[in-house]
Amino acid sequence: MQFNTPFNKSVFVTGATGLLGSHVIIALVNKGYTVSAFYRTEIPSPLNKKINWIQGDILDVIALDEVLQNVDEVYHCAAIVSFSPDDVDHMFKVNIEGTENVVNACVANNVSKLCYVSSVAALGRIRNGVEVNELMNWTEETSNSNYGKSKFLAEMEVWRGIGEGLKAVIVNPSIILGAGNWDTGSTKLFKSAYEEFPWFTEGTTGFVDVEDVVRAMIVLMENEVSGQRFIISGANYTYRQLFTSIAECFGKKPPHKKVTSFISGLIWRGEAIKEMFTGKKPLLTKETALTAQATVSYNNSKINQYLPGFTYTPMSETIKRICEQLKQKYNL
Repeated sequence: MQFNTPFNKSVFVTGATGLLGSHVIIALVNKGYTVSAFYRTEIPSPLNKKINWIQGDILDVIALDEVLQNVDEVYHCAAIVSFSPDDVDHMFKVNIEGTENVVNACVANNVSKLCYVSSVAALGRIRNGVEVNELMNWTEETSNSNYGKSKFLAEMEVWRGIGEGLKAVIVNPSIILGAGNWDTGSTKLFKSAYEEFPWFTEGTTGFVDVEDVVRAMIVLMENEVSGQRFIISGANYTYRQLFTSIAECFGKKPPHKKVTSFISGLIWRGEAIKEMFTGKKPLLTKETALTAQATVSYNNSKINQYLPGFTYTPMSETIKRICEQLKQKYNL
């Protein structure tokens, strides 16, 4: 990923060890920025080079205030993504209170600009054939997920900061695809396809290349735009299309058994019962079951009004690159 090199800036990134955050810090270092980031217990490798790692997290208001005292810009990528009922309280604390802390520290330390990574889930995904755009918001009627609610309420903290004079942009990515840890997050989709998971749904949602999200974030931060949110989504795909494309790229058998709403209901209820006895997180919850059956389409055109010529990587290229990266990473 190539960018023009601007004057040196001091940048702080939250969630720097996650799929998106790890790509953000690499891109910023390649631009010549001075990059700082939190770590919890151990400095991550191989992401330790050229990064000023500081022990702490976004719930530590004292550490946040100290680290932002000499920072020009903040990229707030940290969040808990979970659809398990057991994680709701912790997710709300990190996603909402953590964002409140970041915004407060930015305002107190006169940070020049904040980029907040929200989600299309904050826009309300269940809309019965209506194309989702940036004018929409999460409501009880249009979303089935507590995650979406947490991101919507976190966005409210960012808008509050904007009202207090903070320059900020919000990005709302759809499902981000990248070669992260394939035992967690969206990269698990690739592992499922590699292991020839046989089931598919006809549900539709948006997917986007992690490198496209990073590129959009950085260019928006370098632009004068503020007080705006942007859907970042490369393509609207059915889950069946995605799994089939990934399986073919790995040379594996694509999914061939359709999951109906009835079967889906049986599975998530069975998983909930299994969790009671084993303590293991369920593979499918009520929230993810409903989402997988929904047909959702995202309008990604707004960003071109502010960044003319911005384009997305074709999904076929994204899938091919990530499959090759995962083959190397896991010696497949």
